[in-house]
Amino acid sequence: MVLEAFGKVSSGMRWGARWNWRSLVSLFDTLIPPDCCLCGIPAGGAGVPVCNDCAGELPRHDMPACPCCALPTPDGQACGHCLLAAPMFDSTCALYDYTFPADVLVRAFKYHHRLSLARFFAEAVSILPEADVVVPMPLHPRRLSERGFNQALEIARPLARAAGLPLEQEGVVRKRHTPPQAVLDREDRLANPRGAFACRRRFDGLRVMVVDDVMTTGASLDALARCLKAGGAVAVHNFVLARAG
Repeated sequence: MVLEAFGKVSSGMRWGARWNWRSLVSLFDTLIPPDCCLCGIPAGGAGVPVCNDCAGELPRHDMPACPCCALPTPDGQACGHCLLAAPMFDSTCALYDYTFPADVLVRAFKYHHRLSLARFFAEAVSILPEADVVVPMPLHPRRLSERGFNQALEIARPLARAAGLPLEQEGVVRKRHTPPQAVLDREDRLANPRGAFACRRRFDGLRVMVVDDVMTTGASLDALARCLKAGGAVAVHNFVLARAG
């Protein structure tokens, strides 16, 4: 069994390539199937982090919502905020509402290195925005060194692969180390990411799909969209794991 699992994980690697932490996590999950992140019972398959019962309880973001920012609206029309001050991005698609138990999964993924959840999230997606390239929300190098991985990049990888789109990892950088949005009040969240991003390449004529974990005020996504459009993008569409109300 060990040799079989080793073969499955290593089959896609070039002979002589160095094993990285992602490969080791994948091997570990294959050898020792994880328990469900939510209820703790065996999840039912190698690498599956959520059992079927708990997966069925996740709050899908499928109610009528503003097409721009994904806030719920009565008839799926644009919300008052977007009508009064339209953001720089063109649309937002969210997989879940940021409520229990989806919030528990997102925190487990983001803060407790449950990286197998990235594939689980990607396989739960049914609709993605039309785009030409996928851009994960960048992390500042200091934040990346603290966390060890970029959660947006981990989500973006399987999404780009499933959609057959190129993944642009280095085209945009976060040039300012800003405080985490989660520790700020609304006013500071809106101001915090302004001018935080810079394009390293041009996006002329491209429709960009930006991938992030949680959308609250949308300030970081707005600042990134502003940067991308200054770099030539004709449209910026967001995909987020969860939308906070």
